[in-house]
Amino acid sequence: MEPGLRERKKQATRRALALAALRLTVERGFEGVLVEDIAAEVGVSPRTFNNYFSSKAEAICALAVDRAQRAGAALRARPPGEPLREAITATMLTEFSGGAAPEHVPDRVWFDGLRMVLATPAMQGEYLRVRAAMQDALSAAIADRLGTGPGDLLPDVIGGAVAAACDVATHRWLHADPPVPLRPLVERALRHLADY
Repeated sequence: MEPGLRERKKQATRRALALAALRLTVERGFEGVLVEDIAAEVGVSPRTFNNYFSSKAEAICALAVDRAQRAGAALRARPPGEPLREAITATMLTEFSGGAAPEHVPDRVWFDGLRMVLATPAMQGEYLRVRAAMQDALSAAIADRLGTGPGDLLPDVIGGAVAAACDVATHRWLHADPPVPLRPLVERALRHLADY
């Protein structure tokens, strides 16, 4: 069921705040951005910001948490007869392509800023939360596809391995010099799971 107008507006506001938080922090550094700056960038009050996020760090990582939720939903929506490995690969490549061409490489300034943001101690806990959200969403979707019970380890092991592969690819992407596109790195990382 499609969300109503009010829910779509809330989702748009949340996304706008998350994008503004990430962009401003990349431009100014973590300490150089206040919640008030992020709210002003979107044209809302700091109180509205606080309705969506408990901290600046949470807002910065929100797009990645959203990606995790989309990945779980997209994996559930894949054709039921499709082999699990193919379903996972198709889902993750779609999520990590970001709608850009596979060869798209963000500019150096963006990479440098994003690396700086993720290296900030205040961001490390949020980054772990993002990683856990991806694993949880994938594990739940895999369990649904496999029809396993709550005590079965297989969905968690597969979900953890896929999340780790995507995490390694993202890390390589962020530290590549010169910059490289992300999607092929994710594809290679997922292929290694099949080789093991």
